[in-house]
Amino acid sequence: MSTRIRGLIVEDSLTVRKYLAEIVGADPELEVVGEAGDGRTAIELCQKLRPDVITLDMMLPVMTGLAATERIMAYCPTPILIVSASTNRGELFKTYDALAAGAVDVLEKPLGDERDADWERRLTAALKLVARVKVITHPRARLGLYRDVPALPAALSAEPATGKCRLIAIGASTGGPGAVLEILRGLPKGFPIPILLVVHIGRPFAPAFAEWLDGQSSLRVAYARDGEVLPAVGQGRVIMAPPDRHLVVRGGRLRLTDDPERHSCRPSVDVLFQSIPAETGPECAACLLTGMGRDGAEGLLAIRRAGGLTLAQDEATSVVFGMPREAILMGAAARVLPLQQFAPALLGLNGASESRGTR
Repeated sequence: MSTRIRGLIVEDSLTVRKYLAEIVGADPELEVVGEAGDGRTAIELCQKLRPDVITLDMMLPVMTGLAATERIMAYCPTPILIVSASTNRGELFKTYDALAAGAVDVLEKPLGDERDADWERRLTAALKLVARVKVITHPRARLGLYRDVPALPAALSAEPATGKCRLIAIGASTGGPGAVLEILRGLPKGFPIPILLVVHIGRPFAPAFAEWLDGQSSLRVAYARDGEVLPAVGQGRVIMAPPDRHLVVRGGRLRLTDDPERHSCRPSVDVLFQSIPAETGPECAACLLTGMGRDGAEGLLAIRRAGGLTLAQDEATSVVFGMPREAILMGAAARVLPLQQFAPALLGLNGASESRGTR
C-alpha cells in the first residue's frame, strides 16, 4: 500500500497542469491521483478519489476556484493549496475569500516558460506541509479553556494588573485570514481600542489584504504608515503591518523597519509584540492565532510578563496549532480560547461592548 501523499491537480491550462503533475509525480513522497481543468470536475474528483491535498488555481472555467473551495470544504473537506498568478485587486480578493473559506495556503504561480527549480522545491514542500493539516467542515470549538495551560510563575498574573487597555495586538499565520476576519466581524462599529495586526501572507498576494479586510468588517482597516501616531483609545481602528516590513511601536508612533527576518518572517509577530510593553506597560492585550512555526510565542510571553492580557487560540479551532502551541508550552498565554470567544473577550476590555458608533 502506497504511503505517498496523494495529490489532485486543478488547473485550466493543460500546459501548466502537466508541468505541475510532472513536478509532483517526480517527488518520491508525492503522487498525482487526478487532474481537473475546471472547478466542477475538481469537486467530482475530490469526492471520488479522496486526495490528501489539492493544488487549485483561482481562475477556472465552469466553476471558479472560490466556488470550488467553498463546495469542497462543505462536502469533502480536503487541504487546499492555492496556486495562482492572479495579482490584480479583484482576483486577490477572490484569493482572500478562498483562504477565509478554508483553503490552507497560497503559492504564486511562476511566470514565463522557463523551469524554476527553486519554485518547484517550494511547491513540493508546501504540498507536504498543507497535506498534514487536518481540515474540517466547520470548526467545532471545545467549551471552556484549554486544560493544559502551564501553571503561572509566581511573578505572572492571570489577568492584566489594570482594568484599562490602550492597545490590542493580533498575530496570525497559516489559517490567519479566516481567523482574523471572524474576530473583526465580532467587533462592533465604534470599537474604541486600536488594534495592530500582523498576518503572514505571501508577498505577491499581500498588497490588497488590508483593503479586503476593510470591506469585510465594520472596523476601518489600513496598512500602517511609518511615523503615524498610535491612535488613542476612542479612535479605534485596525492597522496592519504592510508586506515585507516589520511593524513596531516606538515613542508613541508606529514605525516600519527593514530589520532582518525573525523566524523567517517579515513582518514578524514577535517583533511587534516585543515592542509593545515598553509603550503600554500592562495596559495592552495580545492575541496569538493559528499558524505554523513559533513566531509570536516569545513576544506573547513578554506582554504577559508586563502584565498585559494574553490570549492564544485553541487546537480545535486552529488550522495549524503551531504558534499558539509554542506560546502555551512556554506559559505565555493567560487564556486559551476557541476562535469564536476572542471577540467577546476583547469586547470585555474597557467595557468596549458598550461602545457604539458609525463607520
